[in-house]
Amino acid sequence: MTAAIIGIVGDFNPAISAHKGIEKSFALAANLLPGALQPEWIGTETIVPGNEKSLERFSAIWCAPGSPYRNAEGALSAIHFARIASRPFLGTCGGYQHALLEFARTELKLAGAGHSEDNPDTAVPLVDRMPCSLIEQQQEVTIVDERFQEIYGAKSGMEGYHCSYGLNPDYEKLFVGSALHIVARAADGQARAVQMQAHPFFIGTQFQPERRALGGSLHPIVRAFFSAAMERHTQSRKQP
Repeated sequence: MTAAIIGIVGDFNPAISAHKGIEKSFALAANLLPGALQPEWIGTETIVPGNEKSLERFSAIWCAPGSPYRNAEGALSAIHFARIASRPFLGTCGGYQHALLEFARTELKLAGAGHSEDNPDTAVPLVDRMPCSLIEQQQEVTIVDERFQEIYGAKSGMEGYHCSYGLNPDYEKLFVGSALHIVARAADGQARAVQMQAHPFFIGTQFQPERRALGGSLHPIVRAFFSAAMERHTQSRKQP
């Protein structure tokens, strides 16, 4: 049986807890899920925008924490590929932030949408510094969407973070009525997760679900993502 190859977009650093958690998540999945998974890190500097064919061999794309990336445009290109090509996609922390940027620029036609960590002078700080940093913090999230709740497995939960940037509330209204829905919020109402429901699997979380693997358990979101990747792999093998 061949393995479903999952491309992990990010600049791997063994000192980053989330990167350790991603690798541990794959190790846990090997004992919990029926299919085989093969992770492959993709350095952002190796992704050439406009040459997304190089990503076609991946059954799914995980855009990992660790921004600012060495090549933000490469990360955005990979996210765009996953979204357009219907590849299962998970974006955590920095991956979530860049999924917001990619969607805003290409679907909401907000070409100037920027990330204030990459460009403090951006005219449209779609992703901006939060009033309170969540570096190495725990925070409760409330699930506000029934379909996402089915994946998450609860109405709320405590999650781990390592970020200072999130969706700027001043621009949240732009996503109302779009295909990308806010599906989880913090106690103060700020967005903490998004999902594209007309897609096989497209989820972004400001929190880092991969951290749960460091404690020995596979997060339901990660498990659902892996299952979607294996399903995609099985379907692709049946195609002539």
